[in-house]
Amino acid sequence: MTSVTIIGAGNIGSAVARIALKAGAAVQVLTRDPAKAAAVDPAVTPGTVGDPVTGDVVVLALPYPALAEVAAQYPDGFAGKVVAETTNPVDFGTFDSLVVPAGSSATAELAALLPDARVLKAFNTTFAATLASGTVGAVPTTVLLAGDDADAKAALAGVVEGGGLRAVDAGSLKRAHELEALGFLQLTLAAGEKTQWTTGFALER
Repeated sequence: MTSVTIIGAGNIGSAVARIALKAGAAVQVLTRDPAKAAAVDPAVTPGTVGDPVTGDVVVLALPYPALAEVAAQYPDGFAGKVVAETTNPVDFGTFDSLVVPAGSSATAELAALLPDARVLKAFNTTFAATLASGTVGAVPTTVLLAGDDADAKAALAGVVEGGGLRAVDAGSLKRAHELEALGFLQLTLAAGEKTQWTTGFALER
């Protein structure tokens, strides 16, 4: 059975934890406040960031500035683990740009910090509401994955699809740049009230 550790218990982290539980995974949730982790679902194992990670798959459901901070709390760099990060590195002061260098991505920066982990981009092009509902309109919610390790992507895709959603391989780690641009577009549309926070882009087979 796959085991999953979620670091972060906000809307995205909570939704991913419930997807993993639905897929039959053993789920650990780590936050600064263990009570918040425990509140995600009675079936999760709660803990504090810095505790030993039990999951083979680790999902960093954190704001962009927290990625480096959390990576520093794990000296082993999550060696050998699948590590998916979900952030959109947007300048929330202006809502007018990404804050990573042109052509790069938050995922590429994290991969440089965790050279022994199998780093992926995932869950950043879906709002929490569509992760929780499992649908965008009448279509199953699609989670786009980017990374250089095919087995790592397959492991995370198994969790996503076991939880009732659709997983699509968007390509190599370089594609995280485009996924962050797509996530940025969705955020600006919703913030500008052109779309709703309960909607999103859908892919039909």
